Amino acid sequence: MKKAEYQTRQRRQLIDYMKSTGGKHFTASDVVHYCKEQELGIGMTTVYRQLDKLVSEGLVRKYLIDEKTAACFEYLGDQSKNCREHYHLKCESCGRLMHLDCQMIDAFVEHILDHHGFAINPARTTFFGLCQECRSRAESCAAD
Repeated sequence: MKKAEYQTRQRRQLIDYMKSTGGKHFTASDVVHYCKEQELGIGMTTVYRQLDKLVSEGLVRKYLIDEKTAACFEYLGDQSKNCREHYHLKCESCGRLMHLDCQMIDAFVEHILDHHGFAINPARTTFFGLCQECRSRAESCAAD
């Protein structure tokens, strides 16, 4: 019985961390780092096991962007049943992953389906480029 209480406490602590991310994406390494910082005593194996469990329960969504980038996660929580799948933007410079909810993309996806018979999977579609911050930084470096 003691072990079940320990796992429940760990799960609650991990979910509290995920809620604190405010819908931002995080990696397993981010979670492990947080656990070490907070001295929670939750190791890497437990983090991965709990993340897998939360993904299978639909409380967390897992994103695999490419072979070179670690998987990232998004806490869905109570909105997991109502969460609309969305597209992503990934900055090739800083690695940031951002949500893209845009009616123009929705129209494009509808066009692809209607005219080409191909259904695009939003959960696996990521547009690569440079975020505004990295573009601004690159432009200021080029101006110097």
